[in-house]
Amino acid sequence: MPSAREMRLRIRSVDNIAQVTRALQAISASRVRKAVQAVMATRPYASQAWAVLLHLSTQPARGNIHPLLTERPEVRGNLVILVTGDRGLAGAYNTNVVRFTLEHFRASDVPVRYIVVGRKGRDMMARRRVDILAEFSRLPAEPAFSDVSAIGRLAVDEFLEERSDQVYLVYTDYINLLRQVPTMKKLLPLELDEAAETVMEFEARRSGPPLAYIYEPGETELIDQVVPRFTALQLYQAILESLASEHAARMVAMQNATQNALELSSALRLDYNKARQQSITNDMLDIVGGVEALG
Repeated sequence: MPSAREMRLRIRSVDNIAQVTRALQAISASRVRKAVQAVMATRPYASQAWAVLLHLSTQPARGNIHPLLTERPEVRGNLVILVTGDRGLAGAYNTNVVRFTLEHFRASDVPVRYIVVGRKGRDMMARRRVDILAEFSRLPAEPAFSDVSAIGRLAVDEFLEERSDQVYLVYTDYINLLRQVPTMKKLLPLELDEAAETVMEFEARRSGPPLAYIYEPGETELIDQVVPRFTALQLYQAILESLASEHAARMVAMQNATQNALELSSALRLDYNKARQQSITNDMLDIVGGVEALG
C-alpha cells in the first residue's frame, strides 16, 4: 500500500491536472461560440452564390458552363482534401475523420493523393505512407478567407491541369456540442444537383417573391469569377465547420477529464483518510499497550 506521503503527492498531481483540464474546457467553450458564429455567417453567402450559379446553369444554349463543372469520362486519379486539427486533447475528433477517409479511399481503383490540413492529420496519414501532395498547418485561430485561399487554388490547379479528375473534401460537420459527424463531399467538378437542395432549403426560409438577376458585364465573365471563388468558399466553410467541431470535441473531452480527475481525487482522499485513521489507531494501540506493559 502506498505511504501517506505518496498518496498526498498523487492527490496534488490529480488536482493540478483537474485545474488544467478545467482551464482548457473554458477556453474551448469560448472558442466554440466564436467558431459557430463564423459558420453561421458564411452559410447565407454560400447559398446565394449557389443560387446565382444555378441560375446561370439553366440558361439556354449555355454549352459547357465552366471547366470546373465538366465531368470527365474517365477518372484516372483522385485528390482528397482532409481537414483535421493541429492539436490533440480533443477526444476521438482527429482519429474519426482520418479513419473515415481511409475507409472510403483505401480500396480506390485509381491513385489517390491527399492535401492534409492540420498537423495531426498529416502525422497520422504520413505513418500510413499515403501520397501526400501538400500539407497546411498552423492556421490562425480565427482564419479568414485569405488564409485558406491557397488551398483552394492548389486544388483548382490540380483539376484544371488534369492531374486529378475528381477532388473530394473530407471534414467534420458541426451539428451541435455533442455531435460532430465526419462528412465527405465532391468538391470538383461541382455538383449542381446537390447545390439545388441547399438553395431550396435557403429559399424556403426566405420570404418574398422569387429573385431575378441581371448580370453585368456578362454571364461568361461572371461565371469565371463565381465558380472558382465558390470552390474556395466551400473549402473555407468546411474549415470553419471543422474548427467548431474540434473546439466542441475538446470542450466535451476536457469536461469529462475534469470530472474523472475530481472523482479520482475524491477516491484518493478517502483512501488517504482511511490510511491516516488506521495509522493513528495503530499509534494509540501501541501507546495503550506500552502503558499496560509498564503497569
